[in-house]
Order: sequence, then structure tokens, then C-alpha cells
Amino acid sequence: MNLDHHKNSVQENGFTIINNIFSEEEIEKIGQVIQNIDTSKETLRKSEDLFAIRQFLKEIPEIPDLIFNENIKKIITEIFGEKYVVVKSIYFDKPEKSNWYVAYHQDLTISVDRKASLPGFGPWTTKQNQFAVQPPLEILENIYTIRIHLDDTNENNGALKVVPKSHSKGICRPENIDWSIETETICKVEKGGIMIMKPLLLHGSNRTTNGKKRRVIHIEFSDRQLPEELNWSEKLS
Repeated sequence: MNLDHHKNSVQENGFTIINNIFSEEEIEKIGQVIQNIDTSKETLRKSEDLFAIRQFLKEIPEIPDLIFNENIKKIITEIFGEKYVVVKSIYFDKPEKSNWYVAYHQDLTISVDRKASLPGFGPWTTKQNQFAVQPPLEILENIYTIRIHLDDTNENNGALKVVPKSHSKGICRPENIDWSIETETICKVEKGGIMIMKPLLLHGSNRTTNGKKRRVIHIEFSDRQLPEELNWSEKLS
């Protein structure tokens, strides 16, 4: 697996897609573990349109061993760097009839263990006893996200749409996208494939129209130390 092309694509365009990272069998095992979880936990969000588990790797101890196969380890080391660790993980399930539509946005917050008054950190939000904050730009610019696809995903079941290269423009408001010069790319990913993206890449997704579900595991990685008053709320090396 030669990753130079993918490394360049992430730096230049803000994203890349690599298929065939997980075998059919590996995806099956991950799916089985998810089906058997205790759905009464606080970190879960369940509605007709979306089923989500925050702190996914922490909540389900069997999952990390299934996810960090040789392919993923190689990708983290070669594309991100030796010192990168997991700092956030979420599982999303958009069911077959989901009308869940996500407008263009950037991922601007990190999850931390407490609230602290620090220069450059803010605004703050709290969801289900979890603290999220917008950190200084250099922390955001250093994060990489891996999205593992447990189903085939295309424009008919809510594949991500992105604005290539938008990750290199700092924090930008989606309503200021100039469509006369920007383009939109739909990120089709096969079951068992992954998408790597930078959080500042403008991205969104449309409603599902083909009656096929879309399950995605979203994992963020950083190599940065936070100020000593704060810790990442979910850190796995």
C-alpha cells in the first residue's frame, strides 16, 4: 500500500479516500459488537434519523482491537506521524429512512475533560456531561479525522460532500462560499473503506434517498499537548 499519493491529497485537498482497508469479515465483527451494546448509556443519542455513540472507543472496549488493524496503523504512522493519538471517536448510524441533512460546516471543537478559562479557547458547549471547546487554530489545523465506512456510501445515502482545499483557509463561514470559484465533491466510499479528512474542510451531507443505511465510525487524531489545565476527554495511544 503506497500512501504517498494519499498523504499529498490530504495536505493539498483536505481529504482522501482509501478503499479495501477492512475485510468483509472485519466489518462483520465490528457490526456484531455494535449490535450487542447496552443502549441505555448516557453517551448514546437515538432518534428515527440518527443513532450515535460518543466516546465510542472508550465505551466499547472490544472495538479498538477490531479497528486498529495493520492497514490503519500504517496509515496513521505514514500519513499523520509517529506521535498521533486518538482524541475523539463517534459512531453514527443514519438509518434507511433517515431525513438527516447536514449543512456545510467545519469541525471546530475538541472534546476535553473540564471547563477552564484559557486564552484562545472558546466558545464552550456541554452535551451529555461532555465539554467541547473551540481551541486555537493551530490545534485544529493539526488534527486528522478517519471515517471508517461499514456500508457502501454514495450521493443517495448521505455521502459527505466537501469543498476541496477549503481546509487551508482558516475558519470560514459556509454562507460565504463563492460557488463561482469553488467546486463540490461527493465522497463515495466503499464498505470497508475509509475517508481521511482535515476538520477545517467544509463538509456536509444530503438526506438518504435510496433506502440504504449508512454506518460510519469517526475518529480524530492529534499530536498536540493541551495546556496543563485541560486534558483530551478521550485519549488512546
